[in-house]
Amino acid sequence: MDRLEAMAVLLRVVDRGSFSAASRDLNMPLATVSRKVSELERHLGTRLLVRTTRKVALTDVGASYVTSARRILDEIGETERAAAGEFHAPRGELVLTAPVLFGRLHIVPIVAEFLAAYPEIDIRLLLSDRNLHLVEDHVDMAVRIGSLRDSSMVASRVGSMRTVVCVSPKLLAGHREPRSPEGLAEMPCVSFEPMSPIATWSFRAKADKRTFQVPVRARLTVTTAEAAVWAALQGIGVTRVLHYQCAAPAREGLLRIILTKYEVEPLPVHLLHAARGALPSKMRVFLDFAAERLRANLKSL
Repeated sequence: MDRLEAMAVLLRVVDRGSFSAASRDLNMPLATVSRKVSELERHLGTRLLVRTTRKVALTDVGASYVTSARRILDEIGETERAAAGEFHAPRGELVLTAPVLFGRLHIVPIVAEFLAAYPEIDIRLLLSDRNLHLVEDHVDMAVRIGSLRDSSMVASRVGSMRTVVCVSPKLLAGHREPRSPEGLAEMPCVSFEPMSPIATWSFRAKADKRTFQVPVRARLTVTTAEAAVWAALQGIGVTRVLHYQCAAPAREGLLRIILTKYEVEPLPVHLLHAARGALPSKMRVFLDFAAERLRANLKSL
């Protein structure tokens, strides 16, 4: 039995919550995943997991063992990277994640430029509107828009992002432009669920810094920003999105940003990583390279 491989398989089962999910991640037959964990349990003479039809749970001994196994594999990985020169010369694979549209508009061009500058670094870019877990999903660095909850991460702020209300001139031709958020009650709206999961939108009065909620009439509710912006362009309704999501049509005059005096506090944008202490060279050079360019891009929005 290869104990290190068995440890890695066990951690993937725990991180993914099931043998079948670990099997898909590892591209390994389900029976092989189960066998390797069982062999490890027989070697240790104790049960590490409690198996049910839908998920697995750690025993007390298993929880302690997983903590130690994770530390051991992390230390081995760091030792191998150091031996390969990864802490001295920028080389190896770098795994990044970012929101889908932001990544396509702002991260992919930076990655393309970075790859040309660093031919010994390969990048795997995971575009997802779900915040991936950096440790569990084996991600080196992430772009996060919004307040950070996990204080164990290391964050470099690269800018901020406005939340804006936008509308097509086509729709305004048949409606009076609202001068205050309350005026939205007279207009059809397109609600973007991740931004406003309920039929109210948040606003902030700049004069007294007061935050308040305004009910809206959602003629259409969608689950992606691109759909919300498309619907606004068609004149279906007013929508509320992050500024970068509607910046291009706004520049072209296809959408008009309104109620700017009532925008909520801009959201912070960070580059986030889990590693503390000395960073592998590939991460350090990307952080410096990307942070400078992202700051410039966000200032221009």
